[in-house]
Amino acid sequence: MVSRIELQGVAKAFGGTPVLSGIDLRIEPGEFCVFVGPSGCGKSTLLRLIAGLDDVSAGRILIDGVCVNQLPPAQRNLAMVFQSYALYPHMTVRQNMAFGLQHRKLAAAEIERRIDAAVSMLQLDGLLMRRPKELSGGQRQRVAIARAIVRQPKVFLFDEPLSNLDAALRLNTRLEIARLHRSLGAASMVYVTHDQVEAMTLADRIVLLQPLAGRGEGAASVAQAGTPLALYHRPANRFVAGFIGSPAMNFLDARVTALTSTHIEIEALGGLRCVAALPPQGLVVGDAVTLGVRPEHVRVGQGPHRARVGHVERLGELSHVYLELPGVAAALLAKSPREDIAVGDELPFELPEAALHLFRADGTALARPAS
Repeated sequence: MVSRIELQGVAKAFGGTPVLSGIDLRIEPGEFCVFVGPSGCGKSTLLRLIAGLDDVSAGRILIDGVCVNQLPPAQRNLAMVFQSYALYPHMTVRQNMAFGLQHRKLAAAEIERRIDAAVSMLQLDGLLMRRPKELSGGQRQRVAIARAIVRQPKVFLFDEPLSNLDAALRLNTRLEIARLHRSLGAASMVYVTHDQVEAMTLADRIVLLQPLAGRGEGAASVAQAGTPLALYHRPANRFVAGFIGSPAMNFLDARVTALTSTHIEIEALGGLRCVAALPPQGLVVGDAVTLGVRPEHVRVGQGPHRARVGHVERLGELSHVYLELPGVAAALLAKSPREDIAVGDELPFELPEAALHLFRADGTALARPAS
């Protein structure tokens, strides 16, 4: 089963309002690709373009090298799982799973074989004679996924399939989807979510969409595409750095004070003087930059800097510690396993040079050396 998808210069506008602009993307056979980004950035629209539920305004969509712009959804050999489940309420689980196969006039024995395989895979035994209203949210979503499986498509499309589930069900269903991908390794999966945890844990590759200023409200293109850890460790720009990671990366305005071939010395707001293990890449002394550091990389209890604790959020295995810096409106957030930290404490902290990110005035990131 081959299932390569290519998007070439894909754009979409609704009523003259651009939504997506210049999307170039290649999804390889068997890949689990996750679209993520802020609300309203066009993630679901991009999925619908691939599915054929909406028409592209410009560009081409190719499946296995064939342009499918003019093909209706039924002829693209894709299966879509919706946020709302989209089950037929008057049909039983078995009837919901069989309906599309009967419409394609498959033999009854083949329909039963496919249903039995999907039931076993998703643990739906005992539910086949129930109707959707008799199922929990998690069961409905598993039925929707099973209905997609029996079609044996080249590509599975998931549009925020877990957003209607509670936290425990989201975790369980996420694990089921991951297992499904491993067992159906020949099929590609394209998955839309606003949840970073889903994106980071499920994806072989993340495609982060970024709204583009100056191209109409909501217009977006690809900010960065890569493995989850590539986006985490080497964000292409400040938007990616601030979006990937929870809690979000800390940002401080700063200026360059000294340079070597391998390090950049900066002074940030709050009087922080630190060194980033980054080559200058065209920066000169005096340039304005933004310093970025993730909360998990701020070392509390050691180091040359000091700050007052303004707030503490205790989460069990670790705490979120908000450090107040003079002249800085937003606190510097750190993660710490210590349980003895209290509001009002004066604590030392360190910003390790290998963990620091720097961003130019236009938001682009200085490239990090390969580890």
